[in-house]
Amino acid sequence: MNATTLTISSRNYSSWSLRGWLVCRMAGLDFSTEVLSGTDSTSRAELLHLSPSFLVPRLRHGDVVVWDTFAIAAYLSETFPEAGLLPRDRAERAHCYSIAGEMHSGFVNLRSALPMNLKAFHPGFRLFNGAKADIERIITIFDDCLDRYEGPYLFGSQPCLADAMFAPVCTRFRTYDVKLPPAAAAYRDTILHWPLMVEWAEEAAQEPEEIEELDMEF
Repeated sequence: MNATTLTISSRNYSSWSLRGWLVCRMAGLDFSTEVLSGTDSTSRAELLHLSPSFLVPRLRHGDVVVWDTFAIAAYLSETFPEAGLLPRDRAERAHCYSIAGEMHSGFVNLRSALPMNLKAFHPGFRLFNGAKADIERIITIFDDCLDRYEGPYLFGSQPCLADAMFAPVCTRFRTYDVKLPPAAAAYRDTILHWPLMVEWAEEAAQEPEEIEELDMEF
């Protein structure tokens, strides 16, 4: 049995599971994936935003157990510094941490109004003011990074932690038909066609469970 295991919840609905899985793959980690059932109370509490402390994704790497996507990313960047999870330049690294941290702790209105659902598509979805403000801020982040580091990823030619953190937002932009300016739209498409994202989406499409509360008609 593989001694390294990443425990996640739904591939279709869980943005934090996606982020955790992405950073593990980006680090070159050899791991197996354990998926909690949609009937698991911890998993449902996380997905429905009812738990104050999310314990998945959770990485078991030898005798180390670490949970929370940001903590997993920090651990992996220390353990595999050559994997490129963070920019090499100190100022760029600080910038990357800042916008990744902003996603980790913010954008609550976006998360509530536009829950991740890879199988759904809602053309003409009506955006409310709180979500609009979050989207405008995210577009500003995208435009600034793409202009400063020249893309196609947020910090240049290779994906890093910041891209993993914002990847679920790109799926939301597609699911809810969010209109974006050209640079942000191009970045969204780059992320959606990233081979790791394609792999995750294909697995999500095969996921048998549906969580009725999150699969509502808008």
